Amino acid sequence: MTITAPDGRGTPLSTPWSLPADEVLRAVAGSPDGLTSQDAARRLARDGRNELPEPPQPSVLRRLLSQYADVLIYILIAAAALKGFTGDWVDFTVIVTVIVATGLIGFVQEGRAASALAGLRRMQSLNAQVRRDGEWGVVDSATLVVGDLVRVRSGDRVPADARLLTSTQLEVDESALTGESLAVDKLDEVNAPDAGVGDRTSMLFSGTIVTAGTGEGVVVATGGNTEIGRISTLVTEQETVDTPLARQLAHLGTQLSILIGVLAVVMLLVGRFVHDLDAEELISAAIGFAVAAVPEGLPALVTITLALGVQQMARRNAITRKMAAVETLGSTTTICSDKTGTLTQNEMTARAVVTATGTYTVEGTGYDPTGRVVTVDGATADLATHPDLAALVLAAGLCNDAHVEPTDDGWRVVGAPTEGALDVLRRKAGADLAGVARVAAVSFDSAHKFAATLDQLPPGAVQLGAARVVHAVGAPDRLLDRCSTEPAPGGVAPLDRHAWDERIDALSARGLRVLAAAARPADGVETLTLDDLDGGLTFLGVVGIVDPPRPEATAAIAEAHAAGIRVKMITGDHRGTATAIARELGIAPEEGRVPALTGADLQAMSDDELREVVRDVDVYARTSPEHKLRIVRALQSHGEVVAMTGDGVNDAPSITRADVGVAMGIKGTEATKEAADIVLADDNFATIERAVEEGRRIYDNIRKAVVFLLPTNGAQSLVILVAVLAGLTLPLSPVQILWINLATALTLSATLAGEPAEPGIMQRKPRSPGEQVLSSSAMAVVLIASGVLGAATLAVFLLERDRTGDYAVAQTSAVMMLALGQLAYLLNCRLLNGSAFTTRVLTGNRGLWVSAGALLVLQLVFTYAPFMNSWFGSTPIGLRSWALTAGIAVVVFLVMEAAKAAVRRVGARAATGRRAVT
Repeated sequence: MTITAPDGRGTPLSTPWSLPADEVLRAVAGSPDGLTSQDAARRLARDGRNELPEPPQPSVLRRLLSQYADVLIYILIAAAALKGFTGDWVDFTVIVTVIVATGLIGFVQEGRAASALAGLRRMQSLNAQVRRDGEWGVVDSATLVVGDLVRVRSGDRVPADARLLTSTQLEVDESALTGESLAVDKLDEVNAPDAGVGDRTSMLFSGTIVTAGTGEGVVVATGGNTEIGRISTLVTEQETVDTPLARQLAHLGTQLSILIGVLAVVMLLVGRFVHDLDAEELISAAIGFAVAAVPEGLPALVTITLALGVQQMARRNAITRKMAAVETLGSTTTICSDKTGTLTQNEMTARAVVTATGTYTVEGTGYDPTGRVVTVDGATADLATHPDLAALVLAAGLCNDAHVEPTDDGWRVVGAPTEGALDVLRRKAGADLAGVARVAAVSFDSAHKFAATLDQLPPGAVQLGAARVVHAVGAPDRLLDRCSTEPAPGGVAPLDRHAWDERIDALSARGLRVLAAAARPADGVETLTLDDLDGGLTFLGVVGIVDPPRPEATAAIAEAHAAGIRVKMITGDHRGTATAIARELGIAPEEGRVPALTGADLQAMSDDELREVVRDVDVYARTSPEHKLRIVRALQSHGEVVAMTGDGVNDAPSITRADVGVAMGIKGTEATKEAADIVLADDNFATIERAVEEGRRIYDNIRKAVVFLLPTNGAQSLVILVAVLAGLTLPLSPVQILWINLATALTLSATLAGEPAEPGIMQRKPRSPGEQVLSSSAMAVVLIASGVLGAATLAVFLLERDRTGDYAVAQTSAVMMLALGQLAYLLNCRLLNGSAFTTRVLTGNRGLWVSAGALLVLQLVFTYAPFMNSWFGSTPIGLRSWALTAGIAVVVFLVMEAAKAAVRRVGARAATGRRAVT
């Protein structure tokens, strides 16, 4: 943040939080009476409105055209051009429709940084209380300027970045900006120049929420110069990262394009100079070869598979905004997660109670008051037999202005979260507040860090021997300073300060926020002031409070680790709290290889130093948006596929940069949801693990589809190529090739998109980011299948031509062989990583039988319908031809299973050899 004096010639003021308030007021040429209206208008004209600037956006046409910048789309366009050249306008129209639909789907699905910025802009306040011309008034927050005096109170959204001048019990919820779960006490004191955003207690930040108290401050930054503006700049600067699938398909498309071009040239040269074919025959053969070789169904098939995955993930509470993210999540190697509201419930919960004579554990989590307070041996702590506990929970319940209440969506707190946790503790313990009357109170203030009440107990009730009692709750050190005794059997005993310091340190080491309770008799007292609390209190004990982990998150993290996926916590919370939660969740071992790093540690590291340790560190605390970005980039520099989850504005830049951005749908900010690829409808970290499983299934199905589809084109092009090289009549005409491509694309190809996950899918390690869709083993299967299907088709053509002497019968039988051969090969591809000699190959996917039936119906129409005979040059065939093609299809299945087994054995030996070398 850099602030310049209004005359434009002042010295840049980079750290207003580190200077006294009056010095900051002078630096921005402000006044205790506020600016004049004329001065504010001049500054507004010079600096612009207090709004986040909108970056220049590409035109709609440019965005649409960018969807077609893909090699496979170019292949589709080439196929359409060839079909238009042959006058096949029906198929030309089909392919053009596929091209247009593919681009439109990407155009609609693609989320952009502009949407994220729109979410950020919605966080800014609409109105602001400002002092101008010596009077307080309400103005549009967009008209605020540097030097304006603003006033905030509980419930307000801070309208601009401001340096506090005065504050009264001021607390601000900055969780959306910093990730810290607790509201921050704000004071007008000086902070260290190098203080992180979460430690700048003298600053108010635009877009944050005032939860308690009042304050006045001078505006030091507006619009794009605010902390939110800085984050919006980070969002716009992030380049989107191509998904692994996009890179792999582009590489595959390039390879196919080169291969098709080379083979087409070879075929034309051989046909012309070896067999002396005329130009018309060569052109027909070239068109047939190109149409056969181009896998025009591949982009559509990938789109269909991803679209079905989007629907499936939506049923599992993961809403996908960018379709390609479905597959990318399946290739994730590292999940970086925010803590507050993502791994934790964002509901403060009392975990432990410690008194001078007992230690108790509190069961249950969140604001739901279901649970028990139990002793160390697991027995329910009854208040009648545990007076020490009864005194503490009574104080916690009475010195408290918050309460919890049930709603349709569960329990919620009305008031401060920490006080809500104490109200839940009181309910679980069974303390009854009926009949107690509050006589007076001292409110919490960040200067003394405790609150106190003067309470009149009901008739017959006494505490510490009195019916009127002062109760105090707050920071342990401040109350210990005011206490001289502690409860003991039969009365009170002198305070053991050293023992209490050790107990408090032990709770803090567990990542718990510690609150203390104290009391003293007050019979006859009618008023209560801070002076009445200077001494003589009895220290009742302490309560350890934490934002608890989500119960399902621990299991989900264990499953992620089993799947070879690292999980890292990146939070704005304190190191101790973050480390304790991480260990409870299983993210970090009890003795980590590298301790947790803080934002200050990251600030002191160079990018190279961070890259050296980034994969070994599991917890990052007190981080800023820039730190999160650096962590994501450092992980990506190692080839990691990174999923970043979060809910706050501070997560938006790193979510945009990550390979997959995941936002919380319930408690997430609009900015984060707009920046994300996937939004979790249930804010459940376990949903991410299920989405990873779905992503792996989808990638498997895309790979199966590619391995199935390419031999279709490979066999067809091989038949044309061999025929030309051998000087034979073409076994398949271009229009017949178009037919079989269309028939299988409409039936068999889409079947694999709905394949269920193979067993053990989440026990596999993540695939290498550099691994291609067609691995060496998959490529071997494709080549073998192309040869087998091509040989079967050519053999049927030659056998039927020689048997019948009818060219049309031979071609129709060849088309039938391709159809049935692909149906047999589809069964091979269903269990690509294992043997298909199992009944499972015939079950688990009802679409298989629907597709097989549809294919047979289409082939019957192709063979026996007169109009199809006229259009495609087909003719009716007899039972002998059907038996021949069906029998060879069974042989195709058996040969491909043998080939798959051989490929698996070769791959296993190669893997064993690599491990031996290692």
